[in-house]
Amino acid sequence: MSDHIVLTSHHSQSSKEQPSNEIHWGAESPEIRGPIIASLTTPQHRNAIGTHSGAYAIYRALAVASGTLDRDHRPDFTNTAPAELIGPHPQWGDPDKIVSFDPYGHMAPAVFAKQSAAGIDIRPSIAVTKAHINMPELKEAMSAGRLKPDGEILFENGDVRVTKAAIDPVWYLPGLAKRFNINESALRRHLFEQTGGMFPELVTRFDLKVFLPPIGGMTLYCFGEISALGKEVTRVACRVHDECNGSDVFGSDICTCRPYLAHGIEVCIEMAQQGGVGLVVYNRKEGRALGEVTKFLVYNARKRQVGGDRAETYFARTECVAGVQDMRFQELMPDVFHWLGIKRIDRWASMSNMKHGALTAQGIEVVERVPIPDELIPADARVEMDAKVAAGYFAAGAPVSIEELAMAKGRELGV
Repeated sequence: MSDHIVLTSHHSQSSKEQPSNEIHWGAESPEIRGPIIASLTTPQHRNAIGTHSGAYAIYRALAVASGTLDRDHRPDFTNTAPAELIGPHPQWGDPDKIVSFDPYGHMAPAVFAKQSAAGIDIRPSIAVTKAHINMPELKEAMSAGRLKPDGEILFENGDVRVTKAAIDPVWYLPGLAKRFNINESALRRHLFEQTGGMFPELVTRFDLKVFLPPIGGMTLYCFGEISALGKEVTRVACRVHDECNGSDVFGSDICTCRPYLAHGIEVCIEMAQQGGVGLVVYNRKEGRALGEVTKFLVYNARKRQVGGDRAETYFARTECVAGVQDMRFQELMPDVFHWLGIKRIDRWASMSNMKHGALTAQGIEVVERVPIPDELIPADARVEMDAKVAAGYFAAGAPVSIEELAMAKGRELGV
């Protein structure tokens, strides 16, 4: 290991003797597109900014620093191939359709085997496997007669058979800038400045068009035959869910996140049992991508404000702390539907106007919007629901009145 530290690189530093690893994003085949090379064991081949594993790269650094991981470790990908083949779909060949992850990320060890054999460290950014999941809400749905076990998708003990895929973000910077209608130079500068200068190549290497950001990715849960996606005859039900650890894992009742997630899974199982496909997209965007610390600060502000926790100030309290109401940027969310070849969603279990708008802007049809049943909404979450309906979110009931918005419906802090 050399004591010399390279703070950044410039295009002129690249050796002309090295083979070209230029990325042709949106090419018609992976061979023409080329591999994403962001590993650190072969720095001379790198063609992307950042590194694999997103935020978990910091733990890898700690493991190397502490001596528990060899800095030159190369993974052995024997028997790690996807448990189900996904794609390719025509959308993969359009550079404007998928800009936030690598559509060939699950195929990398196979389609770029020649380059790997030549010594280039190429790693997957997507993994596809199979599993069973089990949630108590599903057994409750079975007891109530809303779901019936079939022995193929849903079992008597509440197990549900799924195919799941983990996806790490891989940003194609020109496409990302175009999606947000901003200049690529401005995008790069703000990414560089707002990460405290962690990635100098954002502003020194404009020839590097791909960035692996240190953020969380997403997980897909597919109910039914994933191979049926992309076919016009396949009916699709879907829930796009943004992470809420407090509700999803621990059942906190201040929001509708876990109830809506469970309801969405129920809708997906029903669709799979009817011969279609159900899809849950789970994004790591805690607290509207503001983070859990900010979210808890907002909870305190809502509960302590004069007049109590009420819908008319729901979004204002968030903006007071974070400066914005929401940073999830749903404009990138439709990429996963393009990856799966989906052009139409028949049953959409979501009330979000932003998610719906992002999908339709990308040409994906939403046939039916499915609201969360009123009886599944926790009492302390009524503030959230009233605020969202008043702000234009989809709901099946009547609009919320001004008087309703002004009523304190959330519990006091500590109660």
